[in-house]
Formats: sequence, structure tokens, C-alpha cells
Amino acid sequence: MANERAIKAMREFLEAVGVDIEARGMEKTPERVAQMYEFLFNGINKDTAGLWGETFDAGSDGIVAVRHVPFYSMCEHHLVPFFGEVSIAYLPENGRVAGFSKFSKLVEQLSHQPQLQERLTAQIAAAVKRDLGARAVLVVVEAQQLCMTMRGDLAHGTRTVTSECNGVFKDDTALYQQAWMILGGEKA
Repeated sequence: MANERAIKAMREFLEAVGVDIEARGMEKTPERVAQMYEFLFNGINKDTAGLWGETFDAGSDGIVAVRHVPFYSMCEHHLVPFFGEVSIAYLPENGRVAGFSKFSKLVEQLSHQPQLQERLTAQIAAAVKRDLGARAVLVVVEAQQLCMTMRGDLAHGTRTVTSECNGVFKDDTALYQQAWMILGGEKA
């Protein structure tokens, strides 16, 4: 069922900025945009705890990493996309790990809302620690911010990088450096 309120608001917005929505090809644009934003924001107010399903005993206490998970999100300041990759390293508690595909589900859910890259990075790290009981988490997000390339300074090709760590990675320098290396970084 179409969200009539969102469709009406989009129609009014487009008309207010001078778009002729009666022009050929534009007639259904308000409906298409409303539907697209419903999808792009379907992660709002959703709990991450139910994403993980069954966890498994890996029989190992080593660091686990999932690298280069793609994501698309919307900058909360301008409602234009930012997109890139998320890499996650975590130290399981007593060898309990989650299926690798669950990390892409986590990234998708948290990115499907108006976001800031810094907040997204912190939310992913917190969810892995909280939901899996991980002893430590390191998250690195590298993205392109279209608000930087489409307006203002037109900083084409600029990529932004954010990181967040928690748990024993904050206190154990050797483990922290090992996690960075696993994620493809240089020794800090």
C-alpha cells in the first residue's frame, strides 16, 4: 500500500522547488521517490539483537574479521547518499561466533536510516559487542560522501575513513594492532 502522506509531501516538495511533475516521465516520480525512501529508511528504530540467529562454537579464541561489506546510506544533513565499505574485526567470547552473512545484515539495517558515518561506525561496533558478547570490536568504515562531491567544494574522489574500537582492544595494544593488520591496515 502506498504511503499517501509521503507521496503528497514529495509532490509538494518537487513543485515548491520548481519541478514540473506534469512533464513527460515525471508523473509518477512522487510515488517512486516515496517508495524508495521507505526502503532506504527501513532500519529506523529496529533492534539488532534479532539479526544474529544461532551462534556457533568455533573452537578458537582468535580474532574474526569480515572485510569489505558494502553499504549505502543517506546523510542526515542533506539526505543525499554516502556509500562505501565496512570492515569488522572482533574477538569472540569463549569462541562463540556468528555466521558471516549476519554482519552484512547488521550493516544494512544500521545504514538504512538517516545517518552520519561516525555514528554508523560506532553503532556497528556497539551492536557486535552487545549482541554477540564480543570481548573486543574494531570497525573501520570507508565511504564517499556525495554531499562533498555534489555541492560545496566539489571534492571529487574524496573518501572519508572512520574507526571505532571497544573492549580489550582499547587496553591491549598488541591485540589492537593485530586487528588493524587483519583489516588490511598498517601498524598503528
